[in-house]
Amino acid sequence: MISFKQVTLQFGERKLFDDVSFQVNPKDRIGLVGKNGAGKSTLLKGLVGKVHFDSGSAIVPGDTTLGYLPQELHCTDTQSVLAETLTAFSELQHLEKEIGHLNQQLTERTDYESASYLELAEMVAEKSERLHLMNASSVEASAIKTLKGLGFEESDLPRPTSEFSGGWRMRIELAKILLKSPDVFLLDEPTNHLDIESIQWLENFLSQYHGAVVLISHDRAFLDKVTTRTLEISLGKIYDYAVSYSRYVLLRKERREQQMAAYRNQQKFIEDTQDFIERFRYKATKAVQVQSRIKQLEKLELIEVDEEDLTAMHIKFPAAPRSGTIAVKIKNLTKRYDDHIVLDSLELDVERGEKLAFVGRNGEGKTTLSKIIVGDLPAEGECTLGHNVNLGYYAQNQDELLNPELTVLETIDQVAVGDIRTKIRDILGAFLFRGEDVDKKVKVLSGGEKSRLSMARLLLKPYNLLVLDEPTNHLDMRSKDILKQALMAYDGTLIVVSHDREFLDGLTDKIYEFRKGKIKEYRCGIFEFLEKKQIQNFDELNEPKNNAPSNKIKNDVSDQKQLYLERKEWDREIRKTSAAIAKVEEEIEATETRIAEMDSQFAGGIAVNDPGFYSTYESQKQALTRHMAQWERLQYELDLLNEKRNSLN
Repeated sequence: MISFKQVTLQFGERKLFDDVSFQVNPKDRIGLVGKNGAGKSTLLKGLVGKVHFDSGSAIVPGDTTLGYLPQELHCTDTQSVLAETLTAFSELQHLEKEIGHLNQQLTERTDYESASYLELAEMVAEKSERLHLMNASSVEASAIKTLKGLGFEESDLPRPTSEFSGGWRMRIELAKILLKSPDVFLLDEPTNHLDIESIQWLENFLSQYHGAVVLISHDRAFLDKVTTRTLEISLGKIYDYAVSYSRYVLLRKERREQQMAAYRNQQKFIEDTQDFIERFRYKATKAVQVQSRIKQLEKLELIEVDEEDLTAMHIKFPAAPRSGTIAVKIKNLTKRYDDHIVLDSLELDVERGEKLAFVGRNGEGKTTLSKIIVGDLPAEGECTLGHNVNLGYYAQNQDELLNPELTVLETIDQVAVGDIRTKIRDILGAFLFRGEDVDKKVKVLSGGEKSRLSMARLLLKPYNLLVLDEPTNHLDMRSKDILKQALMAYDGTLIVVSHDREFLDGLTDKIYEFRKGKIKEYRCGIFEFLEKKQIQNFDELNEPKNNAPSNKIKNDVSDQKQLYLERKEWDREIRKTSAAIAKVEEEIEATETRIAEMDSQFAGGIAVNDPGFYSTYESQKQALTRHMAQWERLQYELDLLNEKRNSLN
């Protein structure tokens, strides 16, 4: 469908793409992964003609339609939400106008028997049939359904788009692209501005979509749900894996280990062969063997190990000064905008050392409460910080708050005080701003670089309360993992607003769900919370309406609960098999380590005269073979379990 052929692109001294090729096939579900700055967004821009390559080409057939959602968008329209969304059907609207114009001509003419009149009538019939095939009658219903799936309420539809934030505006653009039903979706970080419910809706939509999907995302759960093929961009090369993200991570590790093992074995063979040649080069009795070994080396195809990009952030938050027992006290807190109540009489105590997650649909007040806590918004009622609380805040639009005209170094230097000023370059280096990078202006940084720069500012002071609003937006997988580990090790109090399920998993021990102006506490992790929510949604269906619930609703709820229990059983089996695989992988690693040690002893002639050495060596080799066979069997079982579990979705 789309071919990416021998593409090379260089920025300055850096090769973003180095003679890379791949193909997008019909119904492909491709996840583009790689570090921030690896070239993922550039690749999508190249497919839609917004970037020109130094050599090679992206070939898109003329009859193939593309739906492209960029990472950043600047809009100027002033229509209502629904009217703007309906512009996705511009071809259909144009066709309706044409038919209306032709019908007007027919009503004004009286030459009913003329050839031109009949030709005009035939044209109207043809265009009307085409309009019918485009299912014009359901256009508005489809638009409303899609907007609601992406989080809009019925009351939002007539509102002007100018009243909505950039994140909501991005949803309107996403809705327009989804409604156009292109042959290929090209989506750059589509989940950045979505809440968990909307992400799950989009997962289901894309999983069932008839066309191809190429997407960039740093949300593991989203990638695993949607994609079946992973393209890794690293150091100018593209590596193609016909699996989802989690399987790709395992296969990449295996490929690397196999390459390294083969490389080490070949290097040892070369070294041994060269030693033989040098030892017997001048012995006439060994001349034939020496020449044979020389020819072997000349014909040998050298194994190359893929270059690996190991650069990563290094984050360690300063030790948190001790605060009072209550870090934040909220009492009878209400926030309203005119007649609209966002937060209604909230009661909440955040205790020292707690790690909380604020979750819920966009617009329910998560960011609003965060801003009230940090003092950026006024509210009715009480919201006070505890004794000796020193607060650090990462805003959802943090990258927009940076001065675009300052350099990276100036941005940090502007807020650093005291002894920390001597460590500014070290801190920037930990966030991958090294050498000339510190002299770049903020306006030329990528979204991920701006996020890293904003996060670096939080290391300038020893805060004991961190409020982080969507801190993972624009961060690549490795950076997210490093940030998560740093926050898990952080000894202060944490409040985090996030829609990233994998990021929250294991990080927070308490969930606060925002809904209809209220908050509800869950003392559990994010995935357990989502399971509980699923059960609650089923129970809500079972609530009596007008004291006469229908049997159909009862049966549907019963079926849903049965489905939930089946999923739980499959999940239990999957966890059990995954644990067995992890145990076997540990045994494989330990056995490979012992074999490597014995190889080293053998090469050094240390244990050659030990009669038990060879039998032990052989037993280790046999054990490794058994472990590998067991791993393959378990992995096959896990794949089957996952297929059966996914069939229940």
